[in-house]
Amino acid sequence: MAVVLIGALLIVAGVVYMAGAALWRGRLSDPAPARAAPDRSTPNLATPGPTLEPRRRGLGFLGLSQNWPGLLMVAVGFILLLSVVVL
Repeated sequence: MAVVLIGALLIVAGVVYMAGAALWRGRLSDPAPARAAPDRSTPNLATPGPTLEPRRRGLGFLGLSQNWPGLLMVAVGFILLLSVVVL
């Protein structure tokens, strides 16, 4: 029973970690990361005014290099849950 709880906890913690890591990197609607141009007054957006559609913001926040701890937690939790089912 403890293995199931630990596995489920690791999966949930991994997903929460990855979501938090994406949010902590800065506003998702900024055209560039905040650390790249801190003194910039007006962002270079595709349309004038506030928008959620940036001109240059790729899916870099979904990369493996930033999310490996969360992916590792999910993988270990999944393996623990599978080990209980197989046994």
